[in-house]
Amino acid sequence: MSKLTHKSSKMAGLDPGTLVHIGEASALEPVITAIAFSETYYHAKPILKVEECFTSGKGGIVRWINVDGIHQLDLIEKLGSYFHLHPLTLEDIVNTEQRPKLDDYEDYIFVVLKMFQFDDLTYQLRSEQVSLIFRPDLVISFQERMSDVFNPVRERLRNGKGKLRKQGSDYLAYGLIDAVVDHYFVVLEKLGERIEVLQEELVANPNKRTLQEIHKLKRDMIHLRRSIWPLREVLNIMLREDSPLIQEYTVLYLRDAYDHTVQVIDTIESFREMLSGMVDVYLSSMSNRMSEIVKVLTIISTIFMPLTFISSIYGMNFDWMPELKWTWGYPLVLAFMGGIAGSMLAWFHRKKWL
Repeated sequence: MSKLTHKSSKMAGLDPGTLVHIGEASALEPVITAIAFSETYYHAKPILKVEECFTSGKGGIVRWINVDGIHQLDLIEKLGSYFHLHPLTLEDIVNTEQRPKLDDYEDYIFVVLKMFQFDDLTYQLRSEQVSLIFRPDLVISFQERMSDVFNPVRERLRNGKGKLRKQGSDYLAYGLIDAVVDHYFVVLEKLGERIEVLQEELVANPNKRTLQEIHKLKRDMIHLRRSIWPLREVLNIMLREDSPLIQEYTVLYLRDAYDHTVQVIDTIESFREMLSGMVDVYLSSMSNRMSEIVKVLTIISTIFMPLTFISSIYGMNFDWMPELKWTWGYPLVLAFMGGIAGSMLAWFHRKKWL
């Protein structure tokens, strides 16, 4: 289940820029890959030692360094020292509770955004922080864990399809942001399918588990909204800011990513309203079910009231009750009581109370 609040007490009292990893602990070694490309050149290789990243790129060659795993602080420090990254940037990279934001350090732009995955088996929504740094001819991306969201970008670079190989680092940074935003639609589609299943269950057979699933989805929507809403502001800043690091050609495509983000936010708001309505429907269903039960019990009680009255009269221990000496008295009273019960049932049925 998505957490709505997180503990960041480790940072209390520390100097700004102090590296403290806040996030899921991992025993795996970070995985670093490097891709160098131009319109006519492409080369990709895994990085076994962080020092292999410390090679100057050739003119016209764009380098993309991707780091999967940010829990080893010494690795982050080495990268920051070589590429002259601000200590506050390094602090934000290892603190995975950052909201999406953009910081312009003049010689590079730092972007934080959230990536989401939805598990089809456990119906769990998992979030991951992605940090991007781009400057002329260089893009560095940091992920908490290995993910396949960026694989389409790698494929386009490898095959030389599209505009990635022809443009600079700012367009590659846009491509990575766009891949994350496009994956939001995949996650929302799966969440929408889950909501449809719960709607059918809510109509057919609502139960306590249904209500728990609805509340879980509402929490997921709150988490999604809190993580994606600031991204609109980030893209808006990239569109409005006159930065030499962002070419005018890339701005046109950033507008498209901005529109997609707005569409994602609208979908999240629609899902939140649907889930709120589903809670109301569940409560109404439970109330109607309780009313049906009370109605059945009331009808049964109403039928037995005159029968109880008659049987109570014949339960009095008087010696001179005229019907006591009748030969057919007992079956006649039972028949009379049965007639009363049948008449009341017929009348209830005529009134459509049954």
